[in-house]
Amino acid sequence: MIDRLSAAFRFATGLQSFLSRTLSAEECRQIVEAGLRQRETSFLHLVESAVFGNPNSPYLPLFQRAGVSMPDVTLWLNESGVEGALGKLFDAGIWLSLDEFKGRAPLKRSGLERPIHARDFDNPLLTRHFSLRTGGSRGPGTLLTIDLDYIRHEAADDRQFLESFNLLDRPLAIWRPIPPGTAGLKGILRRAKLGLRVDRWFTQAKPSTAPGDLAYLAITYLSTISGRLWGRGSPFPEYVPLTDARRVAEWLASMTAAGTPALLDTIASSGVRVARAALDMGLDIRGTLFRLGGEPLTPSKVRLVEQTGSRAVCHYAMSEIGRLGLACGAPSELDDVHILTDKVALIQRERATGGIRLPAFFLSSLHPGSPKIAINVESGDYGVVTERDCACPLSQLGLRQHVHHIRSYEKLTTEGMHFMGPDLLHLLEEALPARFGGGPTDYQLVEEEEQGTTRISLVVSPRVGPIDESLVVADVLETLGGATAGTRMMATTWRQGDTLRIVRREPFATSASKIQALHIPPRGETG
Repeated sequence: MIDRLSAAFRFATGLQSFLSRTLSAEECRQIVEAGLRQRETSFLHLVESAVFGNPNSPYLPLFQRAGVSMPDVTLWLNESGVEGALGKLFDAGIWLSLDEFKGRAPLKRSGLERPIHARDFDNPLLTRHFSLRTGGSRGPGTLLTIDLDYIRHEAADDRQFLESFNLLDRPLAIWRPIPPGTAGLKGILRRAKLGLRVDRWFTQAKPSTAPGDLAYLAITYLSTISGRLWGRGSPFPEYVPLTDARRVAEWLASMTAAGTPALLDTIASSGVRVARAALDMGLDIRGTLFRLGGEPLTPSKVRLVEQTGSRAVCHYAMSEIGRLGLACGAPSELDDVHILTDKVALIQRERATGGIRLPAFFLSSLHPGSPKIAINVESGDYGVVTERDCACPLSQLGLRQHVHHIRSYEKLTTEGMHFMGPDLLHLLEEALPARFGGGPTDYQLVEEEEQGTTRISLVVSPRVGPIDESLVVADVLETLGGATAGTRMMATTWRQGDTLRIVRREPFATSASKIQALHIPPRGETG
């Protein structure tokens, strides 16, 4: 506990310098433009320092196995640019699966097998203003790292989004969990660095004073108190459970009534709950912009928000790397996002999953402040990637790579919380059969959408026999909750949102007659 609290107070020291000076509009543009100009240089520095200059790098055996040297990388960059070089590296076998990157599977290639851990990908170049490793129930845990220089860059990106949507003078509310969830805290810090206030911070996660959670509570309140001391208007978090979305809707209605419709930054399912509450209560929230994240922005979610006279847009992020994309101000699709090529690179390669081949995203970090070193890391997502100029200020800066129809094939995600494939396999193939009977193919999780809200069904084969459904739900949440603060928070959110339900039928099978642990129906398919 002493180490955790010490980490929190080290963070407070860094905050003083971070908050003492805000970024101007011109500085924000210069940061993004510099990132775009220096992409090749940044990538070379990362590979040279964090791979070839780090004998413990998990990437180094891949480079050695492929016979790729530093001069090779330099040559490919000069010939083909960052994405072209990454494509050559991928073809040479230099890439990582999502399970490998998260330390859930050993690094395994023909002639190479090496145990790896999530911490092996921690960025050795990083200035860790706050760094805390959580304990893991079936692994080494995860590293929660906050680098204020990286948040400074993300603030510069955020300024472009706010200008694109004319949001600089609009009131803002955040409805996101407090740490160990980082999206809410980082949103507060980015806004403070721009000299802009956050009016309300609603949180779905109830603050915990358990010994293992005290450090998270400390950095939350240190950040808000420091923000207030520096005149940044940082609000204290207010606990608003998922079942009480009307409170957020009432605040939005008060902003509309005052002639200043607000920006709401929240998880997609939480935003749907707010829109539904406004409709049910007859509240006028017209003009609100819902900035939704954590889940795919689907047509049904957008339609529900639009029924309130509001608009919904989304960004794109990955917890280990941070913000990957910003909503386009002149979108061609509902979830059109500009990839932030000033600090990340994205290429696509086919991956086979569930009997089909998908155009998977592989991501690489370019910024020296990225929490993790990522080189062709599978994100677990796929979608459509295009290059185009649009009428959006982001395009004018040089951010021309767009993605849309972003979906996940590796994660089960709803209410902004996600669980990975190996956790689900343990649950469905071991824990549930041992407790309630049946075998590994008698249980399946299905992700579906109802009236804009993502729901999870646990399909249980009739072969299992009679079960106490409430007991099964409780067991699932307890098993997925594990022993870390992060997984406890995720399980609590699912329990609070009544997200999980039991369905008695045979699990879905693929065209090859395989039964997958996680089934995500194609659009239009129902259960």
